Amino acid sequence: MDPVSILYAVSVIAIPAILAITLHEAAHGYVAWKLGDDTALRLGRVSFNPLRHIDPFGTLLLPIMLRLLGSPFLFGYAKPVPVNFGRLRQPRRDMVWVAAAGPGINLGLALASGVALHLGLMFEGEIRTWLVDLLTFSIFINLLLAVFNMLPLPPLDGGRVAVGLLPDVLAYPLARLERFGILILLAVMILPPILGSSFGLDLNPFGWLILPPVQFLFELVLTLTGHQ
Repeated sequence: MDPVSILYAVSVIAIPAILAITLHEAAHGYVAWKLGDDTALRLGRVSFNPLRHIDPFGTLLLPIMLRLLGSPFLFGYAKPVPVNFGRLRQPRRDMVWVAAAGPGINLGLALASGVALHLGLMFEGEIRTWLVDLLTFSIFINLLLAVFNMLPLPPLDGGRVAVGLLPDVLAYPLARLERFGILILLAVMILPPILGSSFGLDLNPFGWLILPPVQFLFELVLTLTGHQ
């Protein structure tokens, strides 16, 4: 692949992905601030600067390692936004809003990208192709982040939403899983495909759990924004 093609591919992927991750994390901190906890604000995490949110291992090294291991599931994460839930005005209720803010902003970005796609189609030639590819990927990556992060497993956003909404008898055991959540997620998403490939089986929980709702929402965004 020539340098121009590499730059094209990197820009189409990197620009939407960085914007999606940055706004996702900043949204958590912003909502926490508005609901009584300024921890993220004081630490500079309510910011559009992606360098404040990128985790060297989780954002960069982990996806590379998974690719080298041959995993079909690429996983990464940004620095968790620090939230002192005890400082929120109504901790249990407000935890739900703080957690939902990240996926919510990703859904908003997906819709905004669908609207902006009309502007991209107004151009001609290579710039049109680049804008269409970039905005189409922006819809996809934002929906992927929204759906993935809403899995009901702490410390993912969906897990914290579930802890805030479920009755105590279910919420407390789920909350105690938070320290092991990432390890559980990695085990479920990575080990079955690797083991399945050894026996010629398609064991891909990522494809079963994440891609169908992402595809449904992708088609819905295109419909709502007037593309089909």
